[in-house]
Amino acid sequence: MNTKLIAKNPTAYHNYNIENKIEAGIVLSGTEIKSIRNGKANLKDCYAYIKNSEVFICGMHISPYEHGNIFNKDPLRDRKLLLHKKEIQKLIGLTKQQGYTLVPICLYFKGSHVKIELGIGKGKKLYDKRQDLAKKDALRQIAINLKNKNYR
Repeated sequence: MNTKLIAKNPTAYHNYNIENKIEAGIVLSGTEIKSIRNGKANLKDCYAYIKNSEVFICGMHISPYEHGNIFNKDPLRDRKLLLHKKEIQKLIGLTKQQGYTLVPICLYFKGSHVKIELGIGKGKKLYDKRQDLAKKDALRQIAINLKNKNYR
């Protein structure tokens, strides 16, 4: 099936070490789908949580649809995620461990359905973030040096 990326969480890999990924459906209203098709979704500063054996996403901003009038929903409301019971039980077990959390990574269309990719990650400390940035800079410098060397 063809997939089309809608939105990415820019800080997911910067703030967390993602160990597992899982795909989930999301419950949306009609005006929210139309707004998403226009590219008006934002995953920055959002997270997922489990309540009463159901998974919800909090803080995902979907702008109100321009022509939606009374049918528009609250842009920051909590939205239910669609997962199988076994997947939810697995997530409950993983998130009960010390320091693990559910982080939305990206929102995309899979066929005509909107899917969200959740990552099970452990938060990084400040020194881990610095090490990752230093490694990224070193790799970028190596690539630049190799490129300049090949042209001479």
